This record gives sequence, C-alpha cells and structure tokens, in this order.
Amino acid sequence: MTTLRTTRTRLAMLPLAVTVLLATGCGTQGAEDPADAYRRSHPTPTGISTPSTPADFACPGESPEATAPTTAASPASTVPPTDHYAENHGFKDPIQLHGQSRCDGLATVARVKRTLEPLRRRGDFAPDDVRNALTSLGYSAEKVQTYQDGSAGVGFLIDIDASPWCVEGTMSGDSTKANAFGGYPDGTDCEPPSGGH
Repeated sequence: MTTLRTTRTRLAMLPLAVTVLLATGCGTQGAEDPADAYRRSHPTPTGISTPSTPADFACPGESPEATAPTTAASPASTVPPTDHYAENHGFKDPIQLHGQSRCDGLATVARVKRTLEPLRRRGDFAPDDVRNALTSLGYSAEKVQTYQDGSAGVGFLIDIDASPWCVEGTMSGDSTKANAFGGYPDGTDCEPPSGGH
C-alpha cells in the first residue's frame, strides 16, 4: 500500500513539474553575456556622445562613386587569429581624413602634384629643388621634409600643422604620388611613431 501511495503522489506531481519546466523555458536561455550585464548596469550617461566618423561625400571635381577613401588591398593574413599583430601595430597606420577635411586634403594633394609636375617632366629630382617648390606654396621650410627616394626619385612630407594634417608622397620619372592624412594614432605630428602603446 505504501508503494501505491508513493506512485500516486509522484503521478500527481508530474503536471506540476511540467508546468514549472515550461514556465522557466526548459533551460533554453544561456548564461548572460558579461558585456550585456555591464552595459545594463552602467548605462551611457545622456549628454555624452560616442565618437563617430564624419560622413564622406563627393568633393569638388570628384566622381560620386569615388567618395570612399581608397586603401591598398592587402593579401589575406596567414597569422593565426590569436595573434594580435595588426592590433599591436595599428599605431603605424595613418589616420584617414573624412568629411570636409578629406576634401581639403584632396585639394591640397592636387595642388602639390601640379606644383611638382614641371620638376618631374624636367627630370629634376633634387630634394632641395622639390623642397623649394613646396615652400613656394606657402608651407614653412621647417614643416617640409624632402629626401632621396631610391636612385631616381624624391620623397616628401609636409606638416600642414592643422591638428595635425599631413601630406606625404613620392615623385619619380613615372609619376607623382601624394596622400593627405591626419597624423598617427600615437604620434604628435606627421612622422610615424617609433613605438606603440
């Protein structure tokens, strides 16, 4: 008789157990992500905005489809995903310009190329002559660097000094190349930093 009473009690509790399991979701919800818990317990105060990248738009003389800054394609990484090489060396990547600063940079690059084109056509790759041409644009002599780049070319770097705003490039028999950028993440000027954080 004790066995029969125990069986009936267990059978009577079965609907209750099923109801409890259904109410708790049968264990389908996993553990909460710690980052979500932190964000919920530490909300962003109102009045503080998170930084965002200004929208790029077509600059004067530029086709609308060319508004995204171009970056050199790099081959697929063969470094295992646990290696933080790119993250640890990000300080070497120049800061891209966006919005109106990008348009100003493109205009400055075009101006530099126009100024250097007569030298390039003459085959004048003397760093001093390139420096004189760039300072004739109004850049301070202390802010213009030129150097021999290979056997038949010259490199240049201009610190525009607009928090920072830089133009660097090379001139060779084939072409003049230049790029405007906003300095380096860990640097204080247009020179690439020698070490990161």
